[in-house]
Amino acid sequence: MILAAATNEHLASVSNTLIYSSMAVYTLAFFAYIAEWLFGSRSKVGRTAAALTAGDGTAVKAKGPAVTVKQAGGTTVLERPQVVVRSAAGARDVPDGPGAHGGDAQGDMYGRIAVSLTVLAFLVELAGVVARAASVQRAPWGNMYEFNITFSTVAVGVYLGLLALKKNVRWLGLFLITTVLLDLGLAVTVLYTASDQLVPALHSYWLYIHVSTAIFCGAVFYVGAVATILYLFKDSYENKLQTGGKPGAFATSVLERLPASASLDKFAYRVNAAVFPLWTFTIIAGAIWAGDAWGRYWNWDPKETWSFITWIGYACYLHARATAGWKGRKAAYLAMLAFACWLFNYYGVNIFVTGKHSYAGV
Repeated sequence: MILAAATNEHLASVSNTLIYSSMAVYTLAFFAYIAEWLFGSRSKVGRTAAALTAGDGTAVKAKGPAVTVKQAGGTTVLERPQVVVRSAAGARDVPDGPGAHGGDAQGDMYGRIAVSLTVLAFLVELAGVVARAASVQRAPWGNMYEFNITFSTVAVGVYLGLLALKKNVRWLGLFLITTVLLDLGLAVTVLYTASDQLVPALHSYWLYIHVSTAIFCGAVFYVGAVATILYLFKDSYENKLQTGGKPGAFATSVLERLPASASLDKFAYRVNAAVFPLWTFTIIAGAIWAGDAWGRYWNWDPKETWSFITWIGYACYLHARATAGWKGRKAAYLAMLAFACWLFNYYGVNIFVTGKHSYAGV
């Protein structure tokens, strides 16, 4: 028999304060990322030169004002910096924009400040999650509020982990922090639930295994979805340049600072492929827990069903990429459909559908 521990209201209050404090620091980080995007160098000349010397491709230059590059042997005049390079196979091979990678000293300074603030906010939010767990002496994901604050912490942790591995993903920062602030705002206003104990059915070591892997998978799927959305915008931008179109000033200012569409597509594929086996394990772990708690491994509960639908969505995406050679927009649409299934599995099922998982509450 498991005895429920009393709730420590002081620690619960500390947790709330830490979560609000992390939101304040995330807001500062958001403005620092904005400053980086607004004031960081676009390095147009450098990017143009890189495009003209990238691989064995043939440069196809769009019309526009010329840019002058001075060299030791004289002066070479280059065309407008938006350059599309065709490889031997005919695929577009555009170099990554410098955007949120840094640029001039000022832009890089804003970027370093933004990342430092993100690290600070992450540590404060992590402390809030730990305090929430300590207040009830259990895993801090027993309801949607706790899931949200843990999910956003893990999502930021994945981003910082990629940065620590020297991956060039600082372009994710602005979009990540924007959605993290929205997620936390939703958590503290609409989804907030006071610290309390769980029903006996949830007192299982599977709560730590099954739900923690679900949160981590969701965070990685989210990073992949952000990259996919940005890919769709960047691909349209590159297509417009290739056909001689002239994108608007705002689109040019933002999209030229992102990695090339091919780089975004490859990044999204890699992160989705890397986490898919863990999502498979998450579903299997949930089935084993269901067998222990309900006497059946599979009950076609709405949460189980939509978890499986999400699995099918990502399996179709990965299968299409691996066998049918799908790349680009068709694969991106499949990936977004799969992530939409994941979102509905969490928000839609928990809020609008009644099932065996409903005892956890909102």
